[in-house]
Amino acid sequence: MTPVPLYSSQELHIYNSLKGEKEVFTPITEGYIGMYVCGPTVYSNVHLGNCRTFISFDLVFRYLKHLGYKVRYVRNITDAGHLENDGDIGEDKVAKKARLEQLEPMEIVQRYTVDFHNILSQFNTIPPSIEPTATGHIIEQIEIIKTIIENGFAYVTNGSVYFDVKKFNETHNYGKLSGRNLEDMIANTRELAAQSDKKNPQDFALWKKADPEHIMRWPSPWSDGFPGWHLECTVMSTKYLGEEFDIHGGGMDLKFPHHECEIAQGEAACGKTPVNYWMHANMLTLNGKKMSKSTGNTIEPVEIFTGDTDKLNKAFAPSVARFFMLQAHYRSILDFSNNALEASEKGFNRLMEAIKALPQLTASNETKGFDIPAWRQLCYDAMNDDFNSPILIAHLFDVVKFINTLKEGKATISTSDLTLLQKTINDLVFDVLGLTDSTSANSGDGMTDKLSGTVELLIKLRAEARINKDFATSDKIRDELLALGIQLKDGRDGTGYTLN
Repeated sequence: MTPVPLYSSQELHIYNSLKGEKEVFTPITEGYIGMYVCGPTVYSNVHLGNCRTFISFDLVFRYLKHLGYKVRYVRNITDAGHLENDGDIGEDKVAKKARLEQLEPMEIVQRYTVDFHNILSQFNTIPPSIEPTATGHIIEQIEIIKTIIENGFAYVTNGSVYFDVKKFNETHNYGKLSGRNLEDMIANTRELAAQSDKKNPQDFALWKKADPEHIMRWPSPWSDGFPGWHLECTVMSTKYLGEEFDIHGGGMDLKFPHHECEIAQGEAACGKTPVNYWMHANMLTLNGKKMSKSTGNTIEPVEIFTGDTDKLNKAFAPSVARFFMLQAHYRSILDFSNNALEASEKGFNRLMEAIKALPQLTASNETKGFDIPAWRQLCYDAMNDDFNSPILIAHLFDVVKFINTLKEGKATISTSDLTLLQKTINDLVFDVLGLTDSTSANSGDGMTDKLSGTVELLIKLRAEARINKDFATSDKIRDELLALGIQLKDGRDGTGYTLN
C-alpha cells in the first residue's frame, strides 16, 4: 500500500513576491515541484550573503522533499555574460578576473565553482538536481532570441540584440514583480552615451556584439558575441522545468532588473507567465552595516570556519553559522556579528545536548507536562507559514525544556510519545533544518594518531610559509584542510584544529 504523502495533510503557504502576499501553495502537477534558483557568477569566492540565499533555498528544498514532493531543483552557474554593474556595459566579470590574474576565463570559472561547492558542502546544503552553466546553453539562447525577435519584442542594432521594453509594455506589464512603472522609469532615466544603440534606456541586451578585446565570444546570426545575463536564466529554467513552473528564487537584489527581465522574456517568447511563485531572500549586514568589499566591512565563510578575521573572537563551526542564519526568517534582514554568533552557538549546543539525551530517556505509562502531538503540529504550522524557521526553532527549544525536565525526573513521557518525539526531532533538526552535530568536534575522536601527526606537520609547514611571507602556500594548506573538514584555528598560543 502506497503511503500517504505528508503534504496531503499540511497546507503550505508561500509569500509570493509577484502578489505581495502569502498564498496557499498549489503545484502545477500534484506531487511534483519545479524550482529554479539563480546561482552564483563564478568570478570570486562565494560571499556570505550569497550563502544565506542558498541556505534559505536549501531549507525550502529540504522541506518540500520532507513533505513528500518530488522536487526538481535547478540552480545555474553563470560563467559568462554577467557584466560589471549588472548592466549592458562594462567588462564581463569572469573575463575581467581572468585578465587581472592572467588566466584563461575557464580557469577562473573552475577555481571559483570548486570553491562554491566546497563552501556549500561545509554548510551541509543538498546539491541541486541539475546545475547547468550559461556557456553550455548558447545554442538554446540564440534560438529563444530568434523567437522573441519574430514575436516583435526585440530588435537588432549594430550586431547586438535588445529587448524592446516599451513595445512589450503595450500588451504586457513590465514592472509587475518590482512594482515599478515604466513611464516613471523612462522619465527618471538619464540617457547614457554608451546606450545609444538602444531605442530606450530601459531596453536590455539579449545578445551583445563582442568588442575586439572581448575574450568570451560565440558566433550568432547577428555577430560574434555573448548572451545577455538575464536571458541565460530564462533559457536554463524553461529548458529543464518547462515554460511554466512552480517556484523561482533568488536574492532580493535580483528582483529588479534580473527577475523582472526574466518574466518579460518568458512572456515574450512563450506567451505565458513563466513562474507561479516568486521567492526572495533578504540580505545580510555585518555589525549593523551593509557588507562591502570597498569599505572592508565584509567577511568570507572560510574566515568564520577558521576564526582568521578581526571580525570574530574565535572560529565557529559551519553548522553553527547555518543555525544562526536559520534563526531569522529568510525574508528578513539579518545582522551578522560576533556576539550574535556566540549566542547562536550556545543555543545550538543546548539543542544538540538535548537530542543526545533522547536515547537515555525512560518511557512511562503516560506523558505529563507536555502535549507531544500538538507540539509536533505547531512545528509544521511554523514551516507551513512561509518556511518560518525561527518559529520552528522556538518550538524546538520548548521541547528542549521538556527533555530537561524528563532528565531531572520532573515529568514523564509515554512510549508512543517518546517515539514520536525522537522521530520529529530527527526529521526537523537534521532533515529539514539541515543541521549536523558539531558539538563533539573538539574531542579528536575521529582522528588516528598518524593522521593527527600529519595535520600537526602541515600546521608547522604553514607557519614556516607565513614567516617566509609565502601566503599563497599558507592559504592553500588552510583551504585544502578545510575542504577535508579540518578547520585550522589561529590563536595567541599557536594554531589548533577542529573537525567538522
